Amino acid sequence: CVTLDVQAACRDTTVTQELLKEGFHRDLLVKVELGEDAGGCAVAARMHLPPGIYVDPYELATLQQHNLTKAVLIPDVIDVEAPEYLARALLLLLFLEPDARCSRCFRAAVPVHARYHRPAEGTEEALVVLESPEVLLCCCHSHLSAECWEPAEVDAPCSSDDTGPCQWHSTKHRPAYEELMLRVPVGLREHSSLVCALTLLTTGLCSGLILAAACKYGHFS
Repeated sequence: CVTLDVQAACRDTTVTQELLKEGFHRDLLVKVELGEDAGGCAVAARMHLPPGIYVDPYELATLQQHNLTKAVLIPDVIDVEAPEYLARALLLLLFLEPDARCSRCFRAAVPVHARYHRPAEGTEEALVVLESPEVLLCCCHSHLSAECWEPAEVDAPCSSDDTGPCQWHSTKHRPAYEELMLRVPVGLREHSSLVCALTLLTTGLCSGLILAAACKYGHFS
């Protein structure tokens, strides 16, 4: 009976993720509708990004300078050129902005980029799974329902402008959200011999043209 009362008092917080645009360079849009009013609170989504996708820290810094996106990337130094099989997972704390159309709704978008994957056999794409983010609240002047929210272990400030960490809270009763799939084109292993042969042929042809031009127009003492 107590459990039913708690579940009735705690309205489900819903999370929606969307990948906008096409190709390797996308925008990840996160929309959250809270189960209760959170006036005066900072709202954020904590996302675990798998090795197959990353946020460019230089691009993120530029967006934050223009006040277009607010986020904390952990670690803040990453290799943007590394392929998926040499990269590691990232943690992104994305600060959400209030949605003017809904008092309990928040949203934010951040550019994400797919990494190159190993060639596969029998398929022309790899799947990158994005788990649903955890919804966090940081309230300096408001009191959250103890039966609905619990302290979360997050070592991050309440906003991207602050330096000191604050106390974040997360929902106790979260519904099972669907995962988001990103399909990344990959090469076929059975084409490796053809690719190697064409690469060697192209390299040899270009080297020969450069050598011929150097011999014809070069001035040698």
